[in-house]
Amino acid sequence: MARKYRHLLPALAVTLILGYGPAQAQSVNAGDREASSSQPFAVETLASFNTPWAMAFLPDGRLLITEKPGAIYLVSQSGEKTEVGNVPAVLASGQNGLLDIAIAPDFDTSSRVYYSYVEPNEGGRLVLASATLAISDAGTTLADNAIVWRQTPAGGRGQPGGIIAFDPEGKHVFLSVGDRMEPASAQDAAQARGKVIRLNLDGTVPSDNPFAGQGDVQDMTWTTGHRNPYGLAFAEDGRLWLHEMGPQGGDEFNLIEKGSNYGWPVVSNGDEYSGAPIPDHDTHPEFAAPAVYWNPVIAPAGLAFYDGELFPDWKGSALIGGLRAQALVRVAFDAEGRPDEAERWTMDGRIRDVAVAPDGAVWLIEDAGNGRLLRLTPGN
Repeated sequence: MARKYRHLLPALAVTLILGYGPAQAQSVNAGDREASSSQPFAVETLASFNTPWAMAFLPDGRLLITEKPGAIYLVSQSGEKTEVGNVPAVLASGQNGLLDIAIAPDFDTSSRVYYSYVEPNEGGRLVLASATLAISDAGTTLADNAIVWRQTPAGGRGQPGGIIAFDPEGKHVFLSVGDRMEPASAQDAAQARGKVIRLNLDGTVPSDNPFAGQGDVQDMTWTTGHRNPYGLAFAEDGRLWLHEMGPQGGDEFNLIEKGSNYGWPVVSNGDEYSGAPIPDHDTHPEFAAPAVYWNPVIAPAGLAFYDGELFPDWKGSALIGGLRAQALVRVAFDAEGRPDEAERWTMDGRIRDVAVAPDGAVWLIEDAGNGRLLRLTPGN
């Protein structure tokens, strides 16, 4: 075990471990897969943005796009951009800033959206907020902003996570929280770092959370032991999946199960950036192991499950952006529901987010100061 984490062992054996992962099938290493330059789709550039981070489609086909420095845009199918007003100030530094955005399950009647950001005070708290998306001839703005959740304790450096997902019933919101570059905090039950949290839509704590009644952070914790999670989404079968960036190697694609502990920083299929080894998952069966991992890394960002009609062969697949890989990755599932990387396509840019439009087209955004918004449709 890396020396600087040995002090965690006594605590890990007792109260700091929030849960134990179930036995899983052997993890698959997809790190050595080759990207193909032969794309089964046509790529159209529609617009560009200043360091775009996330996007979410409205039912009418328009979409919302966040920029990390602190702007939100309403974007038409042709790429026409309208800036959204009344966006709160953010701490835009490194990986921190304005992060994810998602439409509420009852958007058709409420016009509510949820979004995450790192606020510029108290050392940079990760915040989950909601607001009414007010669209009129006078412009588009966020109205009735409300804080749903704030990270406790405040502070941390990068790796905020901040990815939002709603359960299929539309009753709960899940939020990924990174370790904020403080690895040991991912195994500390009292810190909202390295966790997936689960809340009612108004920010209250569901009574059936796995550690409800244990107080504060424990009450809202769904899973723990995560490093840098930038993908969180429900598949059509109702299972929740998360991907997270590993250290030097060991990016993970995890099935998220209630109360499980995924082991960071005690285990990883990668090593420290210094080259010091970290024990692999198979040395600690008490932790949930990834279904798929990447070593060498792809640096995953963005996750969407394909449910459209334009690419019938992709039905049910997970689509993942690759930052370091500069690729779009498709993960398919076998008859038993086990995932493996099926295809990878070179995109000549760092892919930050992936979304599926109502018409079945796949949209990508690049992680760049002049990041392109791309639409993928069949043909080439």
